[in-house]
Amino acid sequence: MRKTISKNKTAIKLLSIFFALLIATGCGNVLDEVEDLSNYPGEGTFDDIQTVQAYLARCYNLTLGGWPVNDGNKADESGSIIPVDWITTSNGAMNYWPYSSIRTINILIHELPEGAVPEDDKPAILAQAKFLRAYHYFKMVVYHGGVPIIREPQSLEDDLMVSRNSTKECFDFIIEDLDYAIANLPNKYTGSDFGRIDKAAALSLKGRVLLYKASPQFNSSNPYGNAYWQEAYTANKTAIDFLNANGYGLLEDYTSIFETEGHKENILSVVYKDPVKSNGRGENSVRPLSETKNATGGDQPIWALAEAYPMLDGKMPGDPTSKYTYDVQTFWKDRDPRFAATLVWNGELYELSGKGGRRQYTMTNIASSVDAFGYIIQGESQYRTGLFCRKGINESLTPELVGTNDYDWVEIRYTEVLFNYAESANETGKSDVAIQALKDIRERAGIEPGANGMFGLKSGMTKEEVREALLQEKYIEMVFEGKRFWDLRRHRMLNRIDGMHKYGIMTMKVADRTYDQVTPDDVAKANKYEWLPEDFTYSVEELITTGQRQMSMPDKYYFFPIQLDNIDKDPNLEQNKDWGGTFNPEL
Repeated sequence: MRKTISKNKTAIKLLSIFFALLIATGCGNVLDEVEDLSNYPGEGTFDDIQTVQAYLARCYNLTLGGWPVNDGNKADESGSIIPVDWITTSNGAMNYWPYSSIRTINILIHELPEGAVPEDDKPAILAQAKFLRAYHYFKMVVYHGGVPIIREPQSLEDDLMVSRNSTKECFDFIIEDLDYAIANLPNKYTGSDFGRIDKAAALSLKGRVLLYKASPQFNSSNPYGNAYWQEAYTANKTAIDFLNANGYGLLEDYTSIFETEGHKENILSVVYKDPVKSNGRGENSVRPLSETKNATGGDQPIWALAEAYPMLDGKMPGDPTSKYTYDVQTFWKDRDPRFAATLVWNGELYELSGKGGRRQYTMTNIASSVDAFGYIIQGESQYRTGLFCRKGINESLTPELVGTNDYDWVEIRYTEVLFNYAESANETGKSDVAIQALKDIRERAGIEPGANGMFGLKSGMTKEEVREALLQEKYIEMVFEGKRFWDLRRHRMLNRIDGMHKYGIMTMKVADRTYDQVTPDDVAKANKYEWLPEDFTYSVEELITTGQRQMSMPDKYYFFPIQLDNIDKDPNLEQNKDWGGTFNPEL
């Protein structure tokens, strides 16, 4: 006889209502959250396809989120300084322990096989649920190493005193779930089903998982020569070949990746649709404060990021072999087109709120005071850097409507899979594959090929040089997409940001007049957007000048601790070895 978790028939009715509302609002393709009813699922929940789909939608919403705003603070993308003892065993920072969400997913996996929904519908639903469970477990393993594997929906009567599984056992479990998903999902969901997990998404996530498994993070004694790299290469080649055969690829226009939906680079998206679900970008906190409301300071680019973009010929700023001259006073000129697609600088066109011709200013007494980066406004501050972010911003929205941005969040895009394929190819002796991927990405970006067709890349690179080139290219290609910190950590390169000071670009003068010499005519010209970037003088200035000024990223951050409150609840949990315990989170 099928086990019943609960007998609350009211819950079934409410779930049906929520699912019906999704359809009635014309947003049946939006995997939106349904009510978290304390007593559901009730008896019969898994006998009705509509309530099953609504329950599955809840599982999606418990797993996939929107843009990772301010994730770049942990690395060299945006402005905050990570302090000493940012993470402790008791403060909850960087703790990922989603067992309540996993229980919700496990209920579906456990109950659906005996439910009365059509048998033909069950495999794809179970496959999506297992993908979501794998996603949670993968994230936990990346944070903490091996964790307890819970396959059944535990109740209060069950023995909850579980021990941690090894990291290898967890990776095997994750791949088991993903292999089931791959075998039981359609190649590609489109139309009203767009946003659902399909085979393309499952293959792509498997490649991501196995790239991490092979990485130095989990193999410190043999970081780039271990056998897991071949496994990662095989999975990512399978993924990229499948994507190529099914109409995926690099989108021609970089900006359109984030501002249009359903395109060929989009493998898995969290679908947003105003007013049902909006502001996944967190645009209200990313815009300049003068054109938003209630929040600011999100994804503020720092000078290190601006310097990381190559020139238009693919050579780095200041490289004597570049055909373009670089000068800090005209730092925006002749750069990789992704520079202007992502960053906004003083005097640059940024037509927010539908204001044609609007230019963004950052100089004290020229800019709106809430946008300025200058000593007398607020002192040097990580919340102003002299740069703003354009990526994923709906410039047409007025401040009153800024929270209605409904651009989809692209959780997995083709370029990431291409990077994963290139990286694993390079580590398995196929550097030519990696170099071609780099060239393809740079060509799409609009970088000039050069006489040798290398798009500014060095000819004859070693495996180590290709590894660095991939890491650098991904830094700028996927900036503010939640990749950079995790890539540095995965490669055991946190030393590159440990002790780092962060800088911004301060506008010091306009037409040779300092902020305290600005005239009413100067302000009037600013109000009419007449000042151009080259009319100003710039200086690179440190953001933080009081208190802790440098980043703290000790080696023990390669694995985060299990929180003491979790150990107090379950004494069988071992703490990680760098945090006072004995558990080895590596493979």
